[in-house]
Parts: sequence; structure tokens; C-alpha cells
Amino acid sequence: MKKWLMLVVFSSLVFALVACSDDNESAGSDDGGGNDSGDNGETVSLDFWIFGSTGYGELVDEYMEENPNVEITINEGEMEDMHNNLFTSISAGSGAPDIAQIEISAIEKFLDAQDQFYNLNDYGAEDVAGNFLDWKWAQAQNVDGSFQIGLPTDIGPTTMFYRTDVMEEAGLPTDREELAGEIDTWDAYYEAAKTVKAETGKPIADAPQLVFNALRDQQDQQYFNEDDELIIEDTVKEAYDYTTKMIQEDLIGQNELWTPEWGNAMAEGSYATMPGAPGWMVANVKGNAPDAGGNWDIANIPEGAGNWGGSFLTVPAESEYPQEAFDFIAWLTAPEQQLRSFEIAGLFPSTPDVYENEEFLATTDEYFNGAPTAQIFAEAAQSVKTVYMGINYATVDTELNTALINVAVEGADPQEEWDAAVERINSQLERQ
Repeated sequence: MKKWLMLVVFSSLVFALVACSDDNESAGSDDGGGNDSGDNGETVSLDFWIFGSTGYGELVDEYMEENPNVEITINEGEMEDMHNNLFTSISAGSGAPDIAQIEISAIEKFLDAQDQFYNLNDYGAEDVAGNFLDWKWAQAQNVDGSFQIGLPTDIGPTTMFYRTDVMEEAGLPTDREELAGEIDTWDAYYEAAKTVKAETGKPIADAPQLVFNALRDQQDQQYFNEDDELIIEDTVKEAYDYTTKMIQEDLIGQNELWTPEWGNAMAEGSYATMPGAPGWMVANVKGNAPDAGGNWDIANIPEGAGNWGGSFLTVPAESEYPQEAFDFIAWLTAPEQQLRSFEIAGLFPSTPDVYENEEFLATTDEYFNGAPTAQIFAEAAQSVKTVYMGINYATVDTELNTALINVAVEGADPQEEWDAAVERINSQLERQ
């Protein structure tokens, strides 16, 4: 998975669009099942834009079989291209699909243009709200909760991936529960970092951003309050100071996320932990370190969890079939189908009812020493806090990450980098 940061350019990717022409409406259902559209024998055609490995194709086929008068066409592309094309379409008032998948990093951008989408509360969203985690549901609504732009799909609850071989060399526990019990606070994490460094010569973490992100995501507020006022001095400065202190003490490495060096370090075991790692990071670790199975495991992160990633399904205002589109996405995001998406493509469910499913909880991963991955991530998901992100979240995040990398790679002064980042942030916000 690639973290999409901001809508900056218009892509040239062109999608084949399916024209829709039917005035028939159907009633929404509480459980998101069924669609009684097309009772007059006419076919309702819905165009569905998605990105990533969702496994939705199989589920779409199943839905169309159960609802023969509904025809759904999937257009799949890269996440950034898909968002850019959607933004272009709604800005022009032409070319948007009936249903569009939007990633969490972009949802505030599109909420700012909510008049270009249907308010799903008008079609039955409030009836299915109880299916989802409260914090996930809140991410797709405006501040006062009167407008719901999308229904939740997957999530990315965070944990701590760790190298058992490095922990063993450092004399620390390798059992996931024992390790989580010993490193249960960020102060304990700092002490463990000193032990790892002294005994192995390795840093406890490789990417400064992961440590900062893990701390940031446990806060009640992050970059903005609900009035869109910048509040980073009061919320995440402490996380920044903690991270840069560890950088200066050579307890955290200097590799930037998604670089070849960062990937190679996973395979080489040149550090001990990856804090703030979401469920989808499992695939990244396996891809970068295919021969390191058994050397990686997963434990709870100190002091709670955050969330990194996940999407929503929205209905752009151009759709002629908002009720039919809603009926479909309510079905697709219901607990039963979210469980299927997890089984087919590994999308972690945002519906806590699934967390009680015995087969789901029995999911393990031999690469990670047989860790009960579904159970670990489900527990993390239920401790995530509801946080307002704001439309300019990506601007702030980019600048703070730049400051962290400058401290780690160039040895820059942490306070000077913070001050420079704040100046750049304020300059960009003034131009908004």
C-alpha cells in the first residue's frame, strides 16, 4: 500500500463511463442487504471506481447474481490517479462514477467539496452506522455529523512488529506477550532502546517517522482542532522531541519510509522494532524480507494504538441512482461482506461484529511465528481514538517528516528544524 498524501496534479488517465438512466428508487435496508431496484424490469447500471487489491470483483459478481436488474462495472486504477480523476470530475461537474472509493488521507479533501456528493444519511446511513467502529464512522462525516460522505471499508490499526533474533541478542523477551508486558510505556521503550544498542549495536527502530507517527496517533488531537486551528505545539511537539532525542542518541536509524534502504533493513535485521505498523504492513515485510520468516513477530504497541490507512465508499452527486448505489455499498460494507473481503484480499474489517467470529480470530501467520494476527489487530482497532484530521493534514505531516529526516540524516538541530517546519506550514496555510 502507498500512502497518498495530497491532490496536486490532474492525471491523464481516462475511464470508460457507463451512462445511467432510470428513475426507479428502492428502499434501503438496515443490514445493507438486498436491492429491490429494477422491479419494472429495467436495468440499473452503476459505475464503481476502486484502487488497490480489494477482492471486490468476486463480491460484485455475487451481488449482481442476487440482484439481476443491477449491473455494476468496476474501473480499477492506481490510488493517486483515481483520486485525481475523481477530483477533476467533480470539479468539472462531469465524468464522476456512481460509486467512488476514497482513502482516509483524502477524505477531508472531498468532504470540503461535500456538495458534490450525496449525503448518505438521506439514504439510510444512520441505520447501518452501528455496524462500524465509532472512530472510523466519524472520519467520513463533517464536524457536526449532519453529512456522511461515505461508508467505511477497511482499516489499518497499528501494532509493533519486532525481530525476535535481535531481541534475543539484546537479552529481551522474544515472546510477544512478555515483550508487550516489558515494553508497555514509551519510557520503557526508550530504556529498551538503550539495551538493544548496548548489546547489539543496533537501533531499536529504523525509520524516525514510524516512531513519531506511533506517538502522534495515540493523541486525542493531532495537527488541528475542529476550528481548523494549528495546534501542533500543544499536541505533537512532545512526540517530535521524543523521537529526535532518540535520533541524537543513535537509538533510531535514519532510513526514510519506502526507500530501498528501508526495505533492505527489514531483511537484514539491522534494527529491533517497527512501531506503528498497520495490518497491511504484513505484506510489505514479507515482500522486502521473504527469507526472514520466523525472525519477525507482532506485539501490542506501548500505550495504545493508532490507525494508518483504510477507505470509504462514496456516491458522487452526478449519479442518477443514489439509492441503488447506497444499497449496494451498504451490502458490500456489511460485516458478512467485510469478513469475505478479509478472506479474499486481507482487508481488515471496520465492523467489530467480525471480531467475534471464531474463524476470523483463529487467523494466524506462520511468517510471524504463528502470531494470531486477526486477534492482535482487532484489539488494536478497538483502542483507536476518534481524531479530527482537517483538510490540511497532509501539509503539516509532510513538513514534520521533512524535519525528522533532516535531523536523522543531516544531523540538523531538532529545534531549528521544528521552527523551520512551523514557518513553512504557516506560510502554506496562509495561502489556502
